[in-house]
Amino acid sequence: MLQVNKPSSEINRDYAEVEGSPAQTLTSYVEIVRRQFPTMVAIVSACVILALLYLFTAAPQFTSTASMVIDTRKVQLFQQQSVLGDIAIDSATVETQVEILKSENISLAVIRDLHLTDDPEFTGGAGGLLGTIIGAVSGLFSEGRPSSEFEQTRKALGVFEKNRTIKRLGLTYVMEIGYTSKDPNKAAKIANAIADAYIVDQLEAKYQATRRASVWLQDRIKELRTQASVAQKAVVDFKTANNIVDTGGRLMNEQQLAEVNSQLVMAHAATAEAKARLDRMNDILKQDIPDANVADALKNDTIVKLRAQYVDMASKESIWAMKYGSDHLAAVNLRRQMAEIKKNITDELKRIQQSYKSDYDIAVTREESIKSSLANAVSESQLTNHAQIQLRELESNAQSYQAMYDNFLQRYMESVQQQSFPITEARVISAATTPLVKSYPKSLIILAASLLGGMMLAFGAAMARELTDKVFRTTGQVEEQLGANCIAILPALGPATAAPGLGERMLGGKLAAKGNPQPDLLRYIVNNPLSRFSEAVRSVKVAVDLNSIVRENRVLATTSTLPNEGKSTLSTNLAQLMAHGGARVILVDADLRNPSLSRALVPDAKIGLVDVVAQKARLEDALIVDAETKLSILPAGATSKLLHTNEILASKAMHALVTQLRAQFDYVVLDMPPMAPVVDVRVTSAFVDSYVFVVEWGRTKIDVVRHNLRGSPEIQDKLLGVVLNKADTKALARYESYHGRYYYQKYYARYGYVE
Repeated sequence: MLQVNKPSSEINRDYAEVEGSPAQTLTSYVEIVRRQFPTMVAIVSACVILALLYLFTAAPQFTSTASMVIDTRKVQLFQQQSVLGDIAIDSATVETQVEILKSENISLAVIRDLHLTDDPEFTGGAGGLLGTIIGAVSGLFSEGRPSSEFEQTRKALGVFEKNRTIKRLGLTYVMEIGYTSKDPNKAAKIANAIADAYIVDQLEAKYQATRRASVWLQDRIKELRTQASVAQKAVVDFKTANNIVDTGGRLMNEQQLAEVNSQLVMAHAATAEAKARLDRMNDILKQDIPDANVADALKNDTIVKLRAQYVDMASKESIWAMKYGSDHLAAVNLRRQMAEIKKNITDELKRIQQSYKSDYDIAVTREESIKSSLANAVSESQLTNHAQIQLRELESNAQSYQAMYDNFLQRYMESVQQQSFPITEARVISAATTPLVKSYPKSLIILAASLLGGMMLAFGAAMARELTDKVFRTTGQVEEQLGANCIAILPALGPATAAPGLGERMLGGKLAAKGNPQPDLLRYIVNNPLSRFSEAVRSVKVAVDLNSIVRENRVLATTSTLPNEGKSTLSTNLAQLMAHGGARVILVDADLRNPSLSRALVPDAKIGLVDVVAQKARLEDALIVDAETKLSILPAGATSKLLHTNEILASKAMHALVTQLRAQFDYVVLDMPPMAPVVDVRVTSAFVDSYVFVVEWGRTKIDVVRHNLRGSPEIQDKLLGVVLNKADTKALARYESYHGRYYYQKYYARYGYVE
C-alpha cells in the first residue's frame, strides 16, 4: 500500500505491450477469470437455470429404432439375372434406398395405414410449455375455419418427417429407421410400419415393373421372330444367286485356294532343295580331289570302289617312292593308274551332276505349274469377294436377330416366373421395440451444453468487460499508466454509523447539503482510528514524511480529475490525523468555485480564505479550531460572486498567506478543486510543496486522468503520489489479493483492526 521515492516519468510516453511467455499468458487469463469471477458465475448460473427450467417444462420424447439390411443373396437363390438389370449393391444404391425411405410415398403410406391424421400429436399443437405458447400465438393468426383433409394430411406429414430419422450405419448395407414420439408404444409401432411400408412398396414396384416388362417383351419377341426369319431367308437366297457353296463352315473356293497355296509352298521347298544339291555338286567338281562328304557319292558303289582303289594305290606309291625313288617304274605305273581312277571318279560325279540338274529342272517346272493354278484360284476367289462381304453382312444380321430373339425369349420366361416370387433385397433384421428410457431431452447433455455454453459466454463477457474496463483498479495500473506511485488505497465507506462529526458538534447538528461530503466521513479517522480507512490515510502521512527527506513537504494540496472523487474527505481526514498526532495543522478550503468542504464543516461561516486574501479580515478571526484534535480550519468564505478564482489563488496575497501559514503550522493541507472543470490547481504550483492526486477506484477513466496530468507538467513534477479512493474491498481482492479483506481480517485483527 505504501510506495515512496519512485521517480515520476513522463505521462506522454507510450506504454508498449510486451508479449510474455505462455506461462505469463496463462497467468493473465487466470487473473481475468479471478477478477470477473462473480460475473462469470452469474452467467453460468443463469445458463444452468435456463437449462433446468427447460428440462422441467419440456415434454419427454421416446425414440424407437428398427434396423433393415439390403441383401441380394436370397434373390439370387431364385434368379440368376434380374430382368431389369444386374443385381449389384454399391454405396450409391444404399444411399438411394435411404432416400426412398425418406420419400413422401412411404410417409403417406404409413400415415394412411395408421390413421395418423386422427392423432392429435400429428394434427394438434406441439407439446410442452414452448409448444403451448407457439400454438396459442399461431391461433391468433389463424382464420378459424376447420382444416381440410389435404391440409391435415400435409400437417401430419410435416410432423412425421420431423420426428423420423433414416440413416445408413457407416459403410454397411444396414439402414436404421427411427421415430420419436411422446408415446413409446407409438414410436415402436410407427418405426416398424415404416419398414413394412418400404418392403411393400419395393414388392409392388418390382411387380409392376416386371409386369410391364413382360408385356413389352411379348410384343418385342413377335417382332424379333419375324425379323430373324426374314434375315435367314435373305442369306439363303443370296448364296443361291451367287453360287456360294458352304462346305463345313467354309466356302469351296476358299478351301481350294488354301490347298493350292499349300502345294506351292511344298514345291518351292523341293525346288530349293534340288538347287542346293546341284550347287554342291558343282562345287565338288571344281576341286582337285573329290569331296568324300557328298552323301550321294558315298552311296554310289562305283565311286566307293574307285575311292578304295585310289587310296590303296596312293599308299603303295608312297612306299615305292620312298624305297626306290619317285622315278622308279613301279612308282610311275602306280601314279598313272591313280590318274586313271581319278578320271573315272570325275566322270561318275559329272553323271550325278547331270542327274541333279534334271531333278532341279523338273522341280522348277512343277513350281511354275502350281503358281499358275494358284493364280487361277485367286482370280476365281476375287470374283466372289464382294459377294462374300454382303453375305457376311446378311449372316451377321441374321445372327443378331436370332440372338436377340433367344435373349428376349429367355427374359420373358424369367419375368413370368418372377411375378410369382414375393422377394425383395431388403429385410428387417431388428424390429423396433418399446423404449424404456426417454431419448429427449437428454438431461446430462443439455446440462453439460448449458454449462459449457455458459462458461464460453461468461468468458466472452469477462473478456469484453476487461477490454472495456478503462478505469483504475490496481496500483500497477497507476504506475504503468501514470508513471506515479500509488501511495494508498482507501476503501469505500458505508452509510453513516459513526459519532457526530465536527460540523454537527459545532453547528448544532445541521446536515450538509446534498452532494457534499457527509460529516461522519469527514471525521471518520477520529471516530474509527483502527479502521482500514484510517490505516490507508496513515500510509499517506508516512509517504509525506518520507518524501520530506528529499524536499520540504509542509504545504500539501489534494486534488482530483473530476468532482466527487473524495479529495475533500481525504484532505480532511489526513489533516485530522496529523493534528491528532500532535502536529500543528491547518486545513484550508481552496476550492473557491465549489467550497463543499466549508459547507459541510462550517456552513454558517461568514469570513474565510477570500476575505483574508483580500485583507478584509484577519487570519485569526477566520480560523475555526476543533477542540478534540486541535485542527485549525480556514473555510473558503463568501465565493458566490467570484468570477476569477484562479487570479485570487495566483495572487501575491495568497503567496504571502501561505508563507504565513507555513511559519505558524507544521502542515498546511489545501483542499483544491478538481483539475478537469477548472484550472485553479495549476496556479498553485508556486507555493505548494507536493500534490496528492485522488482517483476514484473503478470509476474514473484512465485516459481522462492521463490527459489532465499530461496538460499540467507543473503538477506532475510535484506529484507525491496517487490515492485510489472508494475502493470496493471485496472486488479489490480479485484484482490484487493482498489488498483484499482476507489479509486484513486475518493478519491485522491482532492489532485491533476494524473493517
